[in-house]
Amino acid sequence: MTQEDIVITKAGKPIVCLVTVEEPPQDRTLGQDKGLFAVPEDFNDPLPEEILSAFEGNAN
Repeated sequence: MTQEDIVITKAGKPIVCLVTVEEPPQDRTLGQDKGLFAVPEDFNDPLPEEILSAFEGNAN
């Protein structure tokens, strides 16, 4: 299989170029950051109203 770059165009003008990766990513070890972060108990709780408003574009 040959690898080649792919150009995505819009109205005849290039907007994105997908290129092949020369080297694969280095090996990664699963679990290497275990214990460095704890998910807070309130992770799934609804956002406070002022933060939710900001996400919806209603920030003051």
